[in-house]
Amino acid sequence: MSVTAAIYGLMGESLTPEEKAFFRDADPWGFIVFARNIDRPKQITRLMGELRDCVGRDAPIFIDQEGGRVQRLKAPLWRAAPPAARFGELWDREPELALEAVRQNHRLLAQELRDLGIDCDCAPVVDLAIPGADAVIGDRAFHAEPGPVAEMARAALAGLKDQGVAGVIKHIPGHGRADADSHFALPVVREDHETLHETDFAAFKGVAEVAAMAMTAHVTYTAIDPENCATLSKDVIARIIRGEMGFDGLLMSDDLSMKALSGTLRQRGERALKAGCDMLLHCNGERAEMVEVAHAAVTLSGKALERAKAAEEARGTAQGLDVAATHDAMARCFAEAGLEAPAP
Repeated sequence: MSVTAAIYGLMGESLTPEEKAFFRDADPWGFIVFARNIDRPKQITRLMGELRDCVGRDAPIFIDQEGGRVQRLKAPLWRAAPPAARFGELWDREPELALEAVRQNHRLLAQELRDLGIDCDCAPVVDLAIPGADAVIGDRAFHAEPGPVAEMARAALAGLKDQGVAGVIKHIPGHGRADADSHFALPVVREDHETLHETDFAAFKGVAEVAAMAMTAHVTYTAIDPENCATLSKDVIARIIRGEMGFDGLLMSDDLSMKALSGTLRQRGERALKAGCDMLLHCNGERAEMVEVAHAAVTLSGKALERAKAAEEARGTAQGLDVAATHDAMARCFAEAGLEAPAP
């Protein structure tokens, strides 16, 4: 069966016979794992192999491993990486040290992932830290200004790729000033286009040319399309993401099961693809929902297939990494700027 435009989650720490059968039949382009799928390193490595065996190829496997509040691999078995905002503090003192610290931090993140068989990280966050907005982004953002965010996001992507992991910038075209958490409700951004062009959109434009993948925001921008959130909006995707920002990489939806969206899972998937998304993301592992998404997911072809192949190539090859020396290099960046270094 041809590869379909979908990325699916799974329920537990091992695959059930029903999941294996579904993945074989649905043949998704990739998979995504969460804390519910994680126990010990050997278990994860075995599970990653089982997932790829289902589709008979080196399918991309994703995880949200940003650091701070959002990391599925947790201490004490894995490093408690700092949130993005810590690097923003460093930027305000020494921008060059901040870029080096970001790169080293993301090399460490990637090395942990690659050791487990995970080769795509849903990071970095390119949203801005906007005072007064919903706290869903908060310290997940590098900075409040688009220039520093773009520079640090580029350094993050470079660090990930150095160790064989492809990054996914999120949440394009910008979730930072949203007034709600899209997991639970549909956020609305009411700023005018000019303001967004100079702020939220500018951050993504600054990293668009080096990013192989991006994840949409389930956010409505009234100045662009008051009727549809970005994931479901032809105007936002064509005019802003592909046009104004110049992003030509693989565009995946944010999780279709989030409450920001309405309608059946099949309808959500069909609308996202019709709007211009290349890939559908479904995360909760509920098989009945995945079957609905599978009815919407088309066979990868044309430009979407080209972008998917480029995204696979963006995983690169892992290089040897001295973990202790790399962490020390990151810590020195903070120390030289007079800031407390992240714990090893």
